[in-house]
Amino acid sequence: MRTLYHLWLHPFSRKTRVVLSEKGLEFNLEIEKIWERRTEFLALNPAGDVPVLIEPDGTTLSNSNVICEYLEEVYPQHNLFGHDPVQRAEVRRLIGWFDVKFNKEVTDNLFGEKVMKRILHLGEPHGPSVRAGHANIHYHLDYIGFLIERRRWLAGDQLSLADIAAAAHISSLDYLGDVPWDEHHAARDWYARIKSRPSFQPLLEDRVPGFEPVKHYEDVNF
Repeated sequence: MRTLYHLWLHPFSRKTRVVLSEKGLEFNLEIEKIWERRTEFLALNPAGDVPVLIEPDGTTLSNSNVICEYLEEVYPQHNLFGHDPVQRAEVRRLIGWFDVKFNKEVTDNLFGEKVMKRILHLGEPHGPSVRAGHANIHYHLDYIGFLIERRRWLAGDQLSLADIAAAAHISSLDYLGDVPWDEHHAARDWYARIKSRPSFQPLLEDRVPGFEPVKHYEDVNF
């Protein structure tokens, strides 16, 4: 059985989980408390971060983009990158948008400050960073709305890894109640479609020790 090492609410771990499920691959989940710097885990991934995937044949992979590209090549059923070079380029552009730009401008400022700081015992959330995250998220939700008004999914007519990457970040923030859905209806409708997919349902069952989700977190009709 393949094993995925992950961490609660971690967007890059969540992205990998959804891809595995969309491709119909069975896997076990193992929480890895990366701050403990376990020798056994560092032997698997010297970078010391998650996700890390161990395939049934022992192949060990780290970094969510590396893992997802590998899964797309080895298990091509349910294509998540598109069927031509232009489409695949657009999918990769949007993955970069959410995994780099959104992560820096929003996820780190909200999830990082509110959750990771507490888990790592690094003190209270930095107020200016939290305010920046709350301000920045509007721009990104507007961009999702802009794309969805022109396409069925973020990168085109079919669900792709771009949607999964975006939803992975947003789901972590939605757990905390930090997504202003009432001001971004197009983005909310798009997220509701992803939230209702069987591959996404297990994420909605996650609970982080010391943090309870907002009431609408599990509701697909929020």
